[in-house]
Amino acid sequence: MKLAILGGGGFRTPFVYQALLGDIGPQRVTEVALLDSDRDKLDGIRRILDELAQGRTDAPRVVTTMDEREAIEDADFVFAAIRVGGIAGRRHDEHVALDLGVLGQETTGPGGLSYALRTIPVMRHYAEVIREYAPGAYLLNFTNPAGIITESLQPILGDRVLGICDTPSGLVRRAATLLGLEFDRLQPDYLGLNHLGWMRRLLYDGVDVLPALLADGERLESLEEGEVFGAEWIQALGAIPNEYLYYYYFNRDAVQNVLSSGLTRGDFLAQTQDEFFHGLATEAGSAVERWRAAVARRDASYMAEAKGGTQDAPARAPLSDLDPVMQGYAGVALDVMHAISRNERSTMILNVRNRGAIPGMPDDAVVEVPSLVDAGGTHPLATAAPNAHQLGLMLQLKDVERHVIRAATTGDRDEALLAFALHPLVDSVTTAERLLDGYIAAIPEVAAVFTERRAG
Repeated sequence: MKLAILGGGGFRTPFVYQALLGDIGPQRVTEVALLDSDRDKLDGIRRILDELAQGRTDAPRVVTTMDEREAIEDADFVFAAIRVGGIAGRRHDEHVALDLGVLGQETTGPGGLSYALRTIPVMRHYAEVIREYAPGAYLLNFTNPAGIITESLQPILGDRVLGICDTPSGLVRRAATLLGLEFDRLQPDYLGLNHLGWMRRLLYDGVDVLPALLADGERLESLEEGEVFGAEWIQALGAIPNEYLYYYYFNRDAVQNVLSSGLTRGDFLAQTQDEFFHGLATEAGSAVERWRAAVARRDASYMAEAKGGTQDAPARAPLSDLDPVMQGYAGVALDVMHAISRNERSTMILNVRNRGAIPGMPDDAVVEVPSLVDAGGTHPLATAAPNAHQLGLMLQLKDVERHVIRAATTGDRDEALLAFALHPLVDSVTTAERLLDGYIAAIPEVAAVFTERRAG
């Protein structure tokens, strides 16, 4: 089989290739085509993959290209992990908002809307190319904001596009480890939107083990989510929230922590990513070891503002080795590929069309729920009705998502303003107007959404 990776010059690509090297089953991937707009990054990632495959005669062949048709044509699966506007765009996502006293984060709040505005047109273009040159392919979308992007592609690819995020599965794995239970025997009751969800039950051989965990405050606070939210708040909710809900439940704290640190996540990644690729191109030594060290450093500072640290001084030490859980994106993606290509039926938490899975949400809305995956594709599993808080927040955010999709596909500035103004983390229409103006002024790819549509 052929796998195309859009954004193949990114840090996640070696995780995917490592997982492919470990696959010994039938219908394996024999060719990986990496597409990226940055030749230097492609060459650097290619070095890492070549080193990973050293001595392996059965390793998938790697092709690097800047030609989208060459990468996509005849692919069986396509992974998408692109960053329109690059790290510079991410920094603007953060700083335009922070300058107005509003959360700046690439997927949550106004920063996520800015990121979606400029990414949707590019991803819809790729979807058109896939429909023409690889009509039988499934698109597994990692590109953020994953839920918005996935929904924006449904009119083109239908159910052949699905969104992947490793945060929910990571929560389940951490809970399994903490409780000493086998991950594969756990059945999570999880529902929400991407980066906005709750685990309400956790069944192990049919028995809900979550109440016992919630009742044990000391054990609960040893869980990463317990570290972020505190046991008392999780116990009050009666469910474990996705860690990104920190930005909603502790919004003032999050904004203040980032402002106080003086260094945003985008600032940190801009510095460390440049250092990594420069060193990879100019210095001797193992490319794989250099990559592993860079990934460990990035992981140590992940959501640092929620964990009592800063980007340059994280609260936890870098990992000494790559934990399998860190490969979550790759693991979930390969499980999806195996379930579809080999009919190895499996249940995973994915971003898919609702189709009645969450009562009260539109059937055609992309939601994040456990889904059965087999040769017939993805099948979202029905869940118990959400409570009023959960449903209200999901409906409000889904309305915001749909405004930003319409803005990105039509160039309608009013739709964009509605998206910013109706977002629960933006407390004023005046601030929403300033945010939109700020992103248009700072990020050419955002400005192009409106100028190019008007010109057309």
